[in-house]
Amino acid sequence: MLPIHQYQEQFLLYLENQKIVKEPKNLYQPIDYILQLGGKRMRPVLTLMTAEVFDADYKEALPAALAVEVFHNFSLIHDDIMDDAPLRRGKITVHEKWNVNTGILSGDAMLILAYQYFEQYEPAIFKDLAILFSQTALEVCEGQQYDVDFETRDDVTIFEYLKMIEYKTAVLVAAAMKMGAIIAKTSEENANLIYDFGLNLGLAFQLQDDYLDAFGDPKTFGKQVGGDIIENKKTYLYLKAIEFSSKEQREELMNLFSVQLDDNSEKIEAAKEIFNSTGASEATQKSIKNFTLKAFETLKKMNISEDKKAILKAFGENLMSRNV
Repeated sequence: MLPIHQYQEQFLLYLENQKIVKEPKNLYQPIDYILQLGGKRMRPVLTLMTAEVFDADYKEALPAALAVEVFHNFSLIHDDIMDDAPLRRGKITVHEKWNVNTGILSGDAMLILAYQYFEQYEPAIFKDLAILFSQTALEVCEGQQYDVDFETRDDVTIFEYLKMIEYKTAVLVAAAMKMGAIIAKTSEENANLIYDFGLNLGLAFQLQDDYLDAFGDPKTFGKQVGGDIIENKKTYLYLKAIEFSSKEQREELMNLFSVQLDDNSEKIEAAKEIFNSTGASEATQKSIKNFTLKAFETLKKMNISEDKKAILKAFGENLMSRNV
């Protein structure tokens, strides 16, 4: 198996060799733009790495890895439109650089492109990949709708929130790993276990993302710090703060999350103060650790060598120590 950075390099080489930009350019240039914005390429790396975990050549998984990355970035374009986000990975978002209509249409094209990459596989593999991908894509849309619905609700529960981030984020991480397993033609048990590993790692990843949205370094985070607070999103931090807060703190927090301000700097700082003083920040960090450990538990049941289990565990540990 290769080091993580080499999987990233090989994926980027494959991406660069794809002829994304063609006519009409106003459809395809935004696709190329979002795909070139960078990021850790976590999901496609997981597809490549998982294929080799189960004894296939990572090169066999490159088309599926690209499908995952194209779909992920499609969802980002549409999410940014819905959130009216100005930045993505520290750069201007597609709908700001072009316009909303372009963002919608280019995103739609990316969803179709993602399916086309599966056509490079033999029929049986194509079928299994397409079934998994269709279910995952629908769950991502369901998760996004839950996310939108929660913005206008004051009774969101922790259970509901975790279900939302499972669908919106974790299932794609899980599917990315299971695709590598499908391509490697490993056992159904191994494929399901690696899915569970990815699902729990994805939940930890999203909780970490929520935490960094409030407490991350603006220079490294790549997105607008405090964006969830500005958008009044009921994140795990918010829900835990509501659970742990005094009556006065609860009223202040609910009031902060019921308004839209021209200058949000004071709103962000006030919310972060409540997150810290109630213990919500600490509770969120504890949950990140718990989901990560749950992911590691699945490795014990997997029929792979100990050195490969160690590689997967190291990946998870590195992911959870990120600051971007």
